[in-house]
Amino acid sequence: MKGMVSIGLAARALRSRNYRLFFGGQSISLTGTWITRVATGWLVYRLTGSAALLGIVGFCGQAPAFFLGPLSGVWVDRWDRHRALVATQALSMLQSFALAALALSGTIRIGHIVALSLAQGAINAFDMPARQAFVVQMVERREDLGNAIALNSSMVNAARLIGPAIAGVIIAAFGEGMCFLLDGFSYVAVIGSLLAMRVVSRPARATRRKALQELGEGWRYVAGSKAIHSILLLLALVSLVGMPYTVLMPIFASEVFGGGPYTLGFLMSASGAGALVGALSLAMRRSVVGLGRRIVVATAMFGTALICFALSQWLWLALLLLPFAGFGMMQQMASGNTILQTIVDDEKRGRVMAYYAMAFQGMVPFGSLFAGGLTARIGAPRTLVIGGAACIGGAIWFARRLPAIRAAVRPRYAELGILPELQGVHNASSLQQPPQN
Repeated sequence: MKGMVSIGLAARALRSRNYRLFFGGQSISLTGTWITRVATGWLVYRLTGSAALLGIVGFCGQAPAFFLGPLSGVWVDRWDRHRALVATQALSMLQSFALAALALSGTIRIGHIVALSLAQGAINAFDMPARQAFVVQMVERREDLGNAIALNSSMVNAARLIGPAIAGVIIAAFGEGMCFLLDGFSYVAVIGSLLAMRVVSRPARATRRKALQELGEGWRYVAGSKAIHSILLLLALVSLVGMPYTVLMPIFASEVFGGGPYTLGFLMSASGAGALVGALSLAMRRSVVGLGRRIVVATAMFGTALICFALSQWLWLALLLLPFAGFGMMQQMASGNTILQTIVDDEKRGRVMAYYAMAFQGMVPFGSLFAGGLTARIGAPRTLVIGGAACIGGAIWFARRLPAIRAAVRPRYAELGILPELQGVHNASSLQQPPQN
């Protein structure tokens, strides 16, 4: 009985019909996305044999989120987010079918892959903030928002574990083109789920202001909120110096542990499993209160795990350490997302989530370039130690700002009714303590 209650608590956002539809459709689509990521990397290396081109293709797929992010947020706030998501998913489907057609016909070249990766990156620059901002419209109960965000993270990491395994089988049996084709059809699931939703249409916001004026308004809103800009700065730091550890994983698999593709698969799966557990544990939380402290602990855990992994010389030890890295990374990212989604004004939600995408996804390609260049000079282990130490430094910085952040968000929590709910479940002595973010 207790186990059933725990499962119900972890999946309570699925009570909302619209979110339940989205969760099912997006789970299928994300699995297809990871299949394409693996197939693209394999295809690029098969065609060119160049590790540098692997990095360039990865950069093209992620960098548009950095350059287009702030402006895309302006348009997400102007558009109907539901319709915007249908459009971005349809365009992504066409991109996958274009890759499939070129690969299956045997005419694909590296230039095609670079161009289509840039196109997908541009689509993602609009899709990610729209998807993040639309979550609040899919859940019927505001208190389920944090659970929905945690379930989103769980969904991403489950697909991250399943997709690459499927990709390996399909590539061996049918080639990369079939992976792209399967991914294209996987978008039918999420588009169908979006069209099946019963959504109270959010009309496009009428405005006579220019896009640059709204861009400036969004920047002032982010810069003027201690909580928002602190969370985004920490996320940007971790994305820049910590998350590119996955780029260095092939070096550790081959040169440090003397293994091959299977070793790389074990290392990546260990990290992904930790991230999945981290997301599921957040799904069990009832309230946003206390997530500020969790961000500090998770960031420090991530940095420490990276340092210990970098210094390890045994595969079994590395496989024990990487789940802690994945756990810390996911907890820091999803906790920050939950706080942002809770405190942000809805009319500026798209712009704030665009900055979130910029900090989370847009910084990663620059971090990969930085990690690659530094590794060429001092080696992968030392590079990872520096990244881990920087993450620990970021955790200390955020911890010192935490009291001011708590004071800043307290009025917003009270306005949303979060603090009265907290007072009802704590005893009288705990009421004397300041509410924790």
